[in-house]
Amino acid sequence: MQEIERKFLVHRECFFSRFVTQSVSRSLICQGYMDVKGATVRVRLYGEKAFLTIKGPSLDGGLSRYEFEREIPVADAKEMMKLCRGGLIEKTRYLIPYEGHTFEVDDFHGANEGLLFAEVELGSADEDFAKPEFLGPEVTGNPHFYNKHLLKESYPTWKHEIPEAFQ
Repeated sequence: MQEIERKFLVHRECFFSRFVTQSVSRSLICQGYMDVKGATVRVRLYGEKAFLTIKGPSLDGGLSRYEFEREIPVADAKEMMKLCRGGLIEKTRYLIPYEGHTFEVDDFHGANEGLLFAEVELGSADEDFAKPEFLGPEVTGNPHFYNKHLLKESYPTWKHEIPEAFQ
């Protein structure tokens, strides 16, 4: 399956003061990555479920890439996380429906505390969609916003590179 998504910075004050109450779901996520050449292999605990995901490289600046994902037993995911290198990513994900699309807003914890960004999955690369007020500048394709990259270079080391209103 081809995954097409765009990423945006989120205005923290706007999101938490006006939009968080519109969330239809709030889940804790813990995920790790395995070293595999040519692909990204992720093990994720998402609420009470677990998933194994394999993603191929992006050929269009981070907008789309092949994705294979399957639910796996939680016990297996916990064992597989022992094989993950570089630590784990922890975050709270809010699902916000807005005018026909669902925005996934990730609020990071631990080493990436303070980072807040949103993703929206699209049916095609040129699909139009309404943007809620909490969305800020687009960061699609910026490697800083790849979860795997956050294990190597945590948010506090580069947050000065984004506009202050979104830090």
